[in-house]
Amino acid sequence: MSVTAKNLILDLLLAAGSDHLPVRHLLAAAALFGIPANNLRVALARLSADDMIESVGRGVYQLSASASHLAADVATWRSASQRVRPWQGGHIAVHCGALGRSDRVALRHRDRALQMVGLRELERGLFVRPDNLQGGIDTVRKRLHTLGLEREACVFIATEFDQEREARIPQLWHSQELNEAYTHIQSQLSQWTARAKQLPIEDAARESYLLGRKAIRQVVFDPLLPAPLVDIQSRDRFMQAVQDFDQLGHGIWRQFHAKVDAPTPIAGKSASSSLPH
Repeated sequence: MSVTAKNLILDLLLAAGSDHLPVRHLLAAAALFGIPANNLRVALARLSADDMIESVGRGVYQLSASASHLAADVATWRSASQRVRPWQGGHIAVHCGALGRSDRVALRHRDRALQMVGLRELERGLFVRPDNLQGGIDTVRKRLHTLGLEREACVFIATEFDQEREARIPQLWHSQELNEAYTHIQSQLSQWTARAKQLPIEDAARESYLLGRKAIRQVVFDPLLPAPLVDIQSRDRFMQAVQDFDQLGHGIWRQFHAKVDAPTPIAGKSASSSLPH
């Protein structure tokens, strides 16, 4: 997955939470990925024009208020495993057949909302998922609207599908691939963590960003399926591993930013750039 100036800016500002970031930190981060400084400045200007970020001082940025709803939802990935409840066999359904498809922005927001809540298309315009999310249909409906689903969409509980559809529903998700991803990514996080202290801080920042981005995306878009569709224990272990890695990554990036802010060393003297033991 390639790193663009736009994605890097948004990811770093999202990780910063309520804090803001100076342009010098963003420029230093861009350099880690070979992104030219001019590309970063162009991306900053475009994101500002699109009201995704805002300046809070000379050369200092944070996420804008209009981006805060999506950012707040994405930030809940750390508690994703707590959003599930025992499954009784019913399904959450969303019917989008009456919604238009000509507005590309609305369509993009709709698709993103459906994906982030784990809904999959059973038939044209009809999306379903197991009804195993905490808070029930009201909470799910509210979250879908917050993520961008039009309020004209019909969101409801569906039960007693006919036998043929009931058999097709579990196949809408690639359960085996999910289980394999939990194990594989958890192993990658563990192996990288074991060698992290031997890396120069620049390499550690770059690699932790790439691996952390992959792992967190897996959590954000995880459909949170119930058993027996997925191995819940494996998913819980994976999500805990991502949380631990996220804490490590924040520490690495704090050290990287501190090095960016540090005065240039006097000629003839050197400073260690590897992670502390």
